[in-house]
Amino acid sequence: MKLQETINMYLEYCEYRKELDWNTLKAYRIDLRQFVEFIEGEEPSKEKIERYITYLHKKYKQKTVKRKIASLKVFYAYLEEEEIIEENPMRRVHTKFKEERVLPRIIPREEIEKLLNCMYKELRESEKNQRFILRDVAVVEVFFATGARVYEIANIRIENINLESGVIRFMGKGGKERIVQIGEESVIELLNRYYTENKEEIHACGYFFINKRKSRFTEQSIRLMLKKYTKQAKIERNITPHMFRHSFATYLIEEGVDISCVQQILGHSSIKTTQIYIHVSSQKQADILREMHPRNKMQIRAA
Repeated sequence: MKLQETINMYLEYCEYRKELDWNTLKAYRIDLRQFVEFIEGEEPSKEKIERYITYLHKKYKQKTVKRKIASLKVFYAYLEEEEIIEENPMRRVHTKFKEERVLPRIIPREEIEKLLNCMYKELRESEKNQRFILRDVAVVEVFFATGARVYEIANIRIENINLESGVIRFMGKGGKERIVQIGEESVIELLNRYYTENKEEIHACGYFFINKRKSRFTEQSIRLMLKKYTKQAKIERNITPHMFRHSFATYLIEEGVDISCVQQILGHSSIKTTQIYIHVSSQKQADILREMHPRNKMQIRAA
């Protein structure tokens, strides 16, 4: 069986048997297609895979390389398990490398406040497109209230949100499900207002956040919406949806929330992923101690 045929079979297995989410399938498809293009019809031997991994290191950041190697590993594990191949070449490939530590970018609290105030002002004063301005405000409020990923919010279905309690069921990476409670009553009221004004279209579409064509409000549309309001609020920082997730986690930890609780809310499978926010929070702690420690106000005569 040709390599591309086995890849197609594997992707079909991932979609229909494992029921992986769309973003994971997209990543697998891209990574495996790139591998096929690199080996150019040759036998995928250990040596050829080693050259491919070297090529990846030269071209991409470590985080991307790690993902692409993981895509290959799970693919060959599947071929081995299904007895399509006798020997898994990935078992003999050295893939350990030092991953660079990239600190998450967060949005200063005052800029989140400025953005939301700008959006609510638009909602109060605009006479046109009230329904969709209401949707935009609701989306940004849900970002900051839950720390959810952009594709998770774009794919909220009407049956996955309880508008009385403010509980949302998200489908995360790998099809993992998690429940997040919105804690701010005003946000729950806003969601109810949005739903009331768009009830018929929401039920016809099936998704909670919808566009003017009565279809799902997509990830790309959400990014463009956020860019529009950031500019309108005269915020120079390039604010992305994922920065709300980073800000959500960092500010909870700064307020003393236990890291295991933050891990559960974010849907991280490993607490190591969540621990990066402790480092960000400790930077804030250093700033506070530098500026506010009582020692700074003492008149000490040095020796």
